[in-house]
Parts: sequence; C-alpha cells; structure tokens
Amino acid sequence: MKKIVLSQLLSEFAKSRIFRKYIFVFTLGFFSLGAIANPILASKKQIGMFKNSKTCVVMEDGVNFYNAPVKDAVQKYWKATEYEFIDQKEFEKRRTDTKYSFIVVMDGAYDKDPGGVSYSYMSLVLGDASGNLTKMPEFCSIPLSYSGDLDADYEYVISAVVKFMQIHVKNLEKDRLPISINGLRYYNKTGFKDKVLLLNKDKMASNADSPEKIKAAYPYNFKLLTITQIQEELTTSPANKLFHFHVGQPKEGGAGKCFEMLFDTEGNLYYYNFRKITNDNADGFNLNDFNNIR
Repeated sequence: MKKIVLSQLLSEFAKSRIFRKYIFVFTLGFFSLGAIANPILASKKQIGMFKNSKTCVVMEDGVNFYNAPVKDAVQKYWKATEYEFIDQKEFEKRRTDTKYSFIVVMDGAYDKDPGGVSYSYMSLVLGDASGNLTKMPEFCSIPLSYSGDLDADYEYVISAVVKFMQIHVKNLEKDRLPISINGLRYYNKTGFKDKVLLLNKDKMASNADSPEKIKAAYPYNFKLLTITQIQEELTTSPANKLFHFHVGQPKEGGAGKCFEMLFDTEGNLYYYNFRKITNDNADGFNLNDFNNIR
C-alpha cells in the first residue's frame, strides 16, 4: 500500500515546483562518500566485468524526484547489460558482489572543494568484494545537485545521463588514458554553428544573462528558456539541439562549485566544466563558457 501511495504522489506532483516546497523527506544522496572526491576509475578488466554484469538500478527511499525519471529512462534506453530495479537494502546485500554493477546516487565532496561542500552524483559503479563503498570501481559520475537541495531541477537530464553512461563505458574501453587525464572534459567540443543551444535562463551568470551579452561572445544560435520550455523543445523538435544542465548553489547561496554541461537528446556530452564560485566569478553559465565552446 505504501508503494502505491508513493507512486500516486510522484505521478501527480513530480512536475510541480510548488509541491517541492512542502516535501521534507528527501533522500537523494543516501550514501555520504567523501571518496567521490578521488574515485577509483575502472580498469580495463573491470570494464570487461561490467559488460557481463547485471546492472542494479538503486531506488531512493522516501518521496523524491529521482525514482520515476530514472526508472522510465532505464526501461526505455538501457541496452548495455541486463538490469534490475532494487531498493537500498538490497544494494547493501549486493554491493560486495562483482557480478553486479549499479546505477546509484551517492553524495561526496568534490576534490579540494571550498568548505567541503557535498554534491549528489548519479554514478555507475561495479561491486567490490571488499565491501568498502569507497573502493567500488567507478565508470561514470554526473553531478545532479548540491546535497539536499530541494529545489534542484534535474529530472529532464536523467534520460541523457542514462544514455551517456553507456556511451562513456565504450569510450572508456578504448580511450581510458585520455579520459583518466581529462575526466569528462574529454568530451568538450567547439564550433556549434550547426546547433541551437537551449540555455536555462535561470542559471546564467550575470555577464551572460541576456541575448545582447551572449551575442558579444557567441555568434551562433541559442535560446534563453525556462526548463519547461527546454523540455517542450526537446520533445517537439530535438534535432540539432543541445540543452544546458547546470548544478549550482541552492537559493541560500554559500561556498562551492558550479558545474555546466551541454547534452543532446541522444546522450552525447558536448561540454563539461566546473569552477569555484566566488564574489567575482558568480554562479552560472558565463562568458568564459561561451568562449570555451565558440
């Protein structure tokens, strides 16, 4: 009965930002892992083990906005391995078994992060016989939000992340060394004149928060849109569109980093960057990001 009630709640309210304000049970990032700061990149052997594993998609406890989109995305797009949806108790039982891989949300402080700020990552990892969560070989981790940020909007990127994880494992198999050196910046590209950037207008830095400011640095096509408008564009005409996903400070602000990503609907990552947020270098996609992709 409890599962039915939660399912009804998610179905009815998942898209409502008003409802978010009244949710106090939020378990995204159940596992607090400082080791995310220095993940153990999977070896060639472990990549082979992943290909023969069953991927367990770990559902979050309580009312949250992660379970519904990740379940839908995995059912539609996960082709790399067999998969199964499990709860966190079952994850505790299986995480020592190397025949399983896991899509799981973990919390951790990014390497040398100011103030030790913690972020929630959607991670693809392999079981490890030691039972030590910090030693689970990692294939991929994508930041979703600051830990515990109830106003974070990440649902619209989940499908792209599920697709990207599978692309990334294939690239890791052939290009492990450059990926180990560059991280996700391995994917950074330039020259998007044949693409339209769908930018989250609520997540732009002050030096790039209007068409006039952006055009001074970026000569190609872009649109400043709300998240709802971005979703509509991706649904009705996704061809040649790149959409912006931002992870930054909660409304109350504070220390930390911001992460900027550009995906297409096929799960290809075109841009990944992060930086420390300061008074002189405020949160949001900024002119330096445009210079990086021009």
